[in-house]
Formats: sequence, structure tokens, C-alpha cells
Amino acid sequence: MRDEEADKPGVRSMNSVLSTLRVFEEVAQRQPVGVSELARCTEIPKSTVQRGLITLQQAGWLKVVDEERARWGVAPRVLALGLRDCGKPDLKEVADPIVKRLAAGTNETVMLAERDGDSLVVVASQDTDQVVRVVLDVGTRVPLLATSGGTAIMALLDESEVEELFTHELPEFAKTPAPDFAALRHDIAQAAKRGYALNGSSSWFRPQVSSIGAAITNPAGQPVAAITLAVPDTRYTRAREKAFAPLVVAAAVEVSRLLAAN
Repeated sequence: MRDEEADKPGVRSMNSVLSTLRVFEEVAQRQPVGVSELARCTEIPKSTVQRGLITLQQAGWLKVVDEERARWGVAPRVLALGLRDCGKPDLKEVADPIVKRLAAGTNETVMLAERDGDSLVVVASQDTDQVVRVVLDVGTRVPLLATSGGTAIMALLDESEVEELFTHELPEFAKTPAPDFAALRHDIAQAAKRGYALNGSSSWFRPQVSSIGAAITNPAGQPVAAITLAVPDTRYTRAREKAFAPLVVAAAVEVSRLLAAN
């Protein structure tokens, strides 16, 4: 017997809205992601998923981030809204002048990324004006295990939580060599000692990029974000690391202090 309630125009419209919102949530969690994977994880027909993606693209919420593989991701507009928990300071707003100052002082790309579970989401990026530079779009999601910023955050976590993170699968990087967990543990220990991390064993993600990351903490002292300075390998030297690392650490400390003061 047909469900007459489900056939009503208002109900159909509401179901369509709910399906589109579900698609948006899954893209935000899994980006970059394709239509087939979205259809599987949401149990929504591919045609409905595709319509939802197009609708969200037209509204400026989603974009195609990988044309070759038809992968979707969140558009910068979402993060530009500065969404935040009620009553809490906005990380991007607090950190923006500090990120810009660090980028201007080093003439290298600086990124601000917020922790979301086992990943970091880029919420702000300030480019260098140099021709060869590191580019990572706002809204990009990368595993904690794949960045110096993630290593800096893990250096402030309990060992049990770090070990649990090591068990997480990385399907979006299935074609990339798996990280060396023994080496990554060493990098985490080193980051805990010196107050910043380098993308040593995490360089499996972007092997031609060197970076320096420092964790940002909330008022309770928990690592919630990271500032990362990224430099193409062709310009990276040990001398530059020694000069830049204190600046990255100082920037992260300043943001943490401002978060605690608001």
C-alpha cells in the first residue's frame, strides 16, 4: 500500500531538504569524496545525491575539489561565515591578524587549522607572494597523522589517545604510502620536548613540502588547533627552520592566550 503521507508535496519537499543536508554533512566529514561513496554511506540513491551536490554547489556551500576524480569538498564560504559555539570566541577571527603577521614576517605560507576528531580542517591560509609556494585550500581536511600541525597536537595528547588515532583508517589516502608509526612516535616525542613539530615522518602526505607546526590550546590547556608554516623543499634549510620555529611557536602561544582571555 502506498504511503499517502509521503506522497504529499510538503513531505516530499522536506525529505529532499533532509537528504541534501545529509549529503552536506557527509561531504564535510569525508572530503574529498565522490558520489558513489556518498550514496553508499548515506544509503541515498546516487541520482538524489547528485542533485543534492549540484544544489549545494549552486548555493556556494560545496565545490568540486578534484576535477579528475570528481571529488567534492566544502567551499570556503562555509568557513567564511565564522560559525562557532555560542558564547565562544571564533578561532579564525582571533588568529587572523597573527597568521597574517607571521606570513608577512617569513614570506612563506601560513595555515590555521582546527582539530575535528582525527583530522585537521584548514580554516584560514595566508599565501606568500613567491612564485613557488605551498597551497592548501580553506576547507581542506587532512589527518592529524599527515601534518606537522597534527604532530604538534598529538604531542599534547595522552598516549592512549595517540595510539587510538593510529588505528584509524585513511581511505582517502589509500594510494599513498602508509605512515611509519615508529618514526611518528619519535616525532611526537621530539615535538613535546621542543614545543613545535616538523613534518618528518608525516611527510608521506606531501613529500615536497617542509613545515613547522605548533599547537593552539583552549583555556583548559587542550590542543584544539594548530598554526603551520609551510615551505617548498627547494627553499627549506636548517638555518631557516631555526629562524622560523620560534616565530611559529610565539604565534600559537599568542592565539592560545587570546582564546583564554575571551
